[in-house]
Amino acid sequence: MGKQLLIKPEKCLGCRTCELVCSFGHNGAFNPRFANVSVMAYEEAAISVPMMCMQCEEPCCMEVCPVGAIFRDEKDAVIINPDKCIGCKMCMNACPLGNIGFNTERRQVHKCDLCGGDPKCAKFCPTGAISYEDPEEGIDRKRAVADHFKDVFGEEAKA
Repeated sequence: MGKQLLIKPEKCLGCRTCELVCSFGHNGAFNPRFANVSVMAYEEAAISVPMMCMQCEEPCCMEVCPVGAIFRDEKDAVIINPDKCIGCKMCMNACPLGNIGFNTERRQVHKCDLCGGDPKCAKFCPTGAISYEDPEEGIDRKRAVADHFKDVFGEEAKA
């Protein structure tokens, strides 16, 4: 498995920079309606969560596309070929997370394509709420931190 977008909602400020850089990178205009990421604000919990395609192992969107416009590229990203897309929106209905949008101007669906392996949302996120990394490396870092705290608190517990 390759790199993935990892979301840390506790770090998200709700600045929506990710939406702006995504829409500009894909459409040449700062228009969050056409971004492949949406920041959802949950006021009760006082958090914001960037939402985008999670690049499913078995993508429902790809299975239901009647014209084969959705495929997995060489970098393991699930991509929509705009030249094949007929705008039927079946993939939107099939996505269990609702992470596929519809561009009313182009009359086509759109979703995160990982920016060809260099996701701008992660690159420009000012707080690191979105990162693009190997999930195994992230797990290894978490283990190292946990081991460190175990050692620190383990020593205090003996004293």
